[in-house]
Amino acid sequence: MTENLNIHAHGRTGHLSLNRPRALHALTLDMCHAMSAALADWAADDGVEAVILDHAEGRGFCAGGDINLLRHSALNDGGKSGREFFHDEYRLNHQMFEYGKPIVAFMDGITMGGGVGIALPCKYRVATENTRFAMPESGIGLFPDVGGGWHLSRLGGRLGQFLALTGARLDGAECVWAGIATHYLPAEKLAEAKARIIEHPDRIGGILSELSTTPPPARLEENAALIKKHFASDRYEDILASLEADDSEWAAKELATLRSKSPQTCKVALRQLATSETLDSFADNMRMEYRIASRVLTRPDFAEGVRAVIVDKTNDPQWNPAAPEGVSEELIDSIFAPLPEGEEWTPLK
Repeated sequence: MTENLNIHAHGRTGHLSLNRPRALHALTLDMCHAMSAALADWAADDGVEAVILDHAEGRGFCAGGDINLLRHSALNDGGKSGREFFHDEYRLNHQMFEYGKPIVAFMDGITMGGGVGIALPCKYRVATENTRFAMPESGIGLFPDVGGGWHLSRLGGRLGQFLALTGARLDGAECVWAGIATHYLPAEKLAEAKARIIEHPDRIGGILSELSTTPPPARLEENAALIKKHFASDRYEDILASLEADDSEWAAKELATLRSKSPQTCKVALRQLATSETLDSFADNMRMEYRIASRVLTRPDFAEGVRAVIVDKTNDPQWNPAAPEGVSEELIDSIFAPLPEGEEWTPLK
């Protein structure tokens, strides 16, 4: 148990409520363990038919993982506690992806990083007018993990590559358009939706469809052709060159965004998504992402990115390597290489 997670069972419906409002419900290791244990109990309980996942109070849904713990680990224990966090967080992501009963994620508010990792494996993913979805890791020298390789590479239209590199934020309407969310509900309808699901966990799809409204037009759709064109290559230099050759305001804005990101992360993300698209199982994806996480955690960009963006808020990260051409194929290969015997990621038994 943890005070940062409310665990209930209402009749035939399990209910997990993230409750760490001061940190926008960012996940701690204790929260991951408590969620995993509750899900395991309900999986074995024939009386539970479905699970609701939401946040308790304040703005949410979930702003990510415990970045401060990860930075402390990178600077002080050689990444040991950070690797433990990633290992068990990824186990939770995989457990949810393989879960035999429907989970309904209410992405009402900020859904980023680790929040994406627990929302996207769910069968039902509800967006609202408050939803703000992003994988912003390129801005802090990490990479779009928690299953991001799997989910983003399967969006189509090179949208996943665009989101991974730029960290662009999508609203609820854009999430529905992109296939990230399955339903769009006004926030004022969420309490009714949850009450009805608790009453009839066998009718989730019908209940959400009845309460859904038509989302506003997705702004992202206007730029879909540009995204597909300019983010077509898996070579980061090609993407930059393509944007440089376009004199439109949109291209200039996206180019400026990319110039502020970690070149290492951008190259890692492109390799990650290209590789993930060829994998047959989510477990294989998580094994790959754990290899990346184990290496990236202690590389210079992560501690520096968190310092600049989150700790000091100066937004002036000094990336190392500083330019895309400084990030060699050999460096990327070393980040993706298998881990030593006994150190690889394994799913929950």
